[in-house]
Amino acid sequence: MSKDARAWRCKFAVVAPSTNTIVQPDMDDLRVPGVTNHFGRIEVPNMKVRNDDEFLALVEAIGSTLYAAVDRCMTCEPDYLIMGMSALMFWDGRAPSEKRMQDLSDHCGVKVSAGSFACETALNLFKAKRIAVISPYFPISDTNVTLFFQDCGFEVVKFRGLKCGSPVAIAHVQPQELRAHVLEMDDDSIDAFVQVGTNLSMVALCNEMALELGKPMIPINTATYWHALRANGIMDQIDGYGPLMANH
Repeated sequence: MSKDARAWRCKFAVVAPSTNTIVQPDMDDLRVPGVTNHFGRIEVPNMKVRNDDEFLALVEAIGSTLYAAVDRCMTCEPDYLIMGMSALMFWDGRAPSEKRMQDLSDHCGVKVSAGSFACETALNLFKAKRIAVISPYFPISDTNVTLFFQDCGFEVVKFRGLKCGSPVAIAHVQPQELRAHVLEMDDDSIDAFVQVGTNLSMVALCNEMALELGKPMIPINTATYWHALRANGIMDQIDGYGPLMANH
């Protein structure tokens, strides 16, 4: 348990790309009393992304400075590490992603929550098997996200990749566009929706559409923060952020 005057229950370090403007306010909204978030930024240029090769270059840029950001975070002696970025933690499927997460934990000496595994946990909690995924990424990433979920035992029935033109541009996608994508994908073949990409703003929309459609909508930022809280024995249930935070 942290001895920090404000973080008397848990002190989270969160690493996120320097281009990401959504994950920090989302996770700050989800804080509960006695828990604090301390962000470290992974230095990433706002590079143009027009195809799979350029998206792969972006993923490699994130990976190349990830550990430096983690090391900066660790100087505040956090109790736990949250991955505020998602693509790398889906890459190559479940087993390589699990090793990647364990390597991070071994490196920094604390346990880690990542969005990929948080979404897996949430889907199992809701007993969902057939899923639809919405992503801001390009096909090379969509293939890796699909592989991860298939490795976890889910059937990815539909996938909508938005091919956003830069890391910063992901945060410019508006709720009305995302709503239209969800409605176009929805049918009786889908048990649940999953949103990946921590710079895509869908927390409020997912909460709204879960009630409208009558099926689970799992935004990655909520799932990741919920997973981190529960992993640390913090069971506060709060309204306004969907069934994960309110009921589980």
